[in-house]
Amino acid sequence: MPEKSQSFPHEMLREIYEQPAALRRTLALYIRPGQTNVPQLNPELAGAPHPASEMWESTTSNSNVLQLNPELAGAPHLAPEMWESTTSNSNVLQLNPEVAGAPHPASEMWESTTSNPNVPKLNPEVASALATWANPAGEVLIAASGSSRHSGLDAEILLEDLCGLAVDVEYASEYSTRGGVALRRPAVIVISQSGETSDTLAALREAKSRGEKVLAITNAASSTMAREADVSMPLAAGVEKAIPATKSFTCQLEVLFLLGLFEAQRIGRMDSAEIAANITRLHALPDAIESQLDGWRTQIAALAHKYRDANTFLFLGRGIHYAIAREGALKLKEASYVHAEGYPVGELKHGPNALVSDTVPLVVVATVDRTLPDSVMRYEKTLQLLADMKTQGARVIALANHGDTQVAALVSDCVHIQPASEYLLPIAEVVPLQLFAYFMALEHGVDVDRPRNLSKAVVEK
Repeated sequence: MPEKSQSFPHEMLREIYEQPAALRRTLALYIRPGQTNVPQLNPELAGAPHPASEMWESTTSNSNVLQLNPELAGAPHLAPEMWESTTSNSNVLQLNPEVAGAPHPASEMWESTTSNPNVPKLNPEVASALATWANPAGEVLIAASGSSRHSGLDAEILLEDLCGLAVDVEYASEYSTRGGVALRRPAVIVISQSGETSDTLAALREAKSRGEKVLAITNAASSTMAREADVSMPLAAGVEKAIPATKSFTCQLEVLFLLGLFEAQRIGRMDSAEIAANITRLHALPDAIESQLDGWRTQIAALAHKYRDANTFLFLGRGIHYAIAREGALKLKEASYVHAEGYPVGELKHGPNALVSDTVPLVVVATVDRTLPDSVMRYEKTLQLLADMKTQGARVIALANHGDTQVAALVSDCVHIQPASEYLLPIAEVVPLQLFAYFMALEHGVDVDRPRNLSKAVVEK
């Protein structure tokens, strides 16, 4: 990663480069390897503005154990009902089990550690809060807009595949105005970078009025959505100044993957070894992205210049990668004013292929997780389409695994991505597409940080 002192010509590029650090910070809210059997304050959150860290001081007898600061013990907002003394040591406080599942006691501050420091675990306090949100029938409805809806499309595949849940994804603006009598009571997820988006906030309130439990995923832990939801899973992406969402989007994908792990653990779809293996893969992802950023930047800048005269781009992806095709198309539209649309790979020949020409190239997500048979099957079908497009004479940019010579031989240009698991690949895949939108904006002379007619948070109805 570039030195922090390095200057960037635009906030969007800076925020693309900040994504590995943002992913690490967000992960630290929910996961850490165990160190001891004593609950301890998560040091990644110790400096956060709202977790009441001034409540605590280290004991003199054990620097790893925290106790209430006696000078603040009588303060009015410290939720004393959360705590009780242990029987073995009256000076040590532990969570009162009667309130451990409450949704808003800053539970992300705490983690139960394990005696094996090499085995990462999900934060049990987050798991307790999420247990109050889950729907007994396994039904989930996701309401979001813009890029956040694309992260919802990713979550639809992920939660269905990993957890066996039944997931629907709605445009927030449609869900809140559809009316009618609700016959189902799904658990609801609202996703919003700001936590203030008017359509998504209206969807949250509509769900609450129907008696549905709501989980909010936002980049603002004190936002209206985070406060009004039954449970909040905040991001730690940091302030995002450019209007096109970049680091907030990848952090949304990360938190939704973590939600999948929490749910898979709760319903017994994954054992502790599988959970730990997935956490280890997630821990490795920021470094993998970081190591590829400079290479992507150089290659994508050249591709943007090469394709600068295109009138329209068609972005294609299968399965969970369709969400990334949609996001790539949206990013290109909003950042560069170049028209683009996202489709499932198999839908190209059902109409859109009539548009494909020298001025209408394709961008195809053709990565694969070779440990997953279904992923290999989808990849082989994508290879067949790429072969057909080569015969047709289409111009194609593809995203493919490092070392994939099959895809490279069938396309005009190939951007390589380090292999990862099927459900983590989207977090890496979207980064070169963000860079493509950025450099296409520069080619067209667009103020990429402040595209016309757009705002960072849509707060008007």
